[in-house]
Amino acid sequence: MNSYINGEAIRMFREKKKMTQAELAVKIGVTDKAVSKWETGRGLPDITLVESIAEALGLSIGELFAGEQVINRNVKSNMKEARLYVCPICGNIIQSTGDAAVSCCGVALPALEAEEAEGEHRIRVEPVEDEWYVTLDHPMTREHHISCILYRTGDRIETVKLYPEGNAECRFLRRGRGEMLAYCNHHGLFRVRI
Repeated sequence: MNSYINGEAIRMFREKKKMTQAELAVKIGVTDKAVSKWETGRGLPDITLVESIAEALGLSIGELFAGEQVINRNVKSNMKEARLYVCPICGNIIQSTGDAAVSCCGVALPALEAEEAEGEHRIRVEPVEDEWYVTLDHPMTREHHISCILYRTGDRIETVKLYPEGNAECRFLRRGRGEMLAYCNHHGLFRVRI
């Protein structure tokens, strides 16, 4: 993630909208020379103009800062298509119903890709009355642990936060088919279909 708006990104977004520098300048109340300076790296837009620039280019402020437009193709909001993000600094768990530009603690976060669970990341799911009992044989030290287990179905994602020195286990009310996911702070996201 850039620390400030990239002039090259302004030019790219402006050209995608088939807009001239002069047209953008009129929309945000500056001169076309100012827009030219930003795009050629000889100046930066004032912070008070950020919202106007984003609006004129049809972007969110986050997209403008990230330098990429995010188009959420998950128009049905099927939770099986949801994206998960975990901050490597604070451990924050963020979910979205589709693609998003997500940052935490000043870091741009990539969407996690789940791998099939095996070895120490093998997720065991057992039916116990009306619940799923989920366990992993995984270290739970401060340095290496499972930080959360998630149950994802077509209409919801349920998350149980786990803590070091506890057990890598939890229970979920059974709600049908889907998948169990577990996030290891060293190795990423793992899944098993149920």
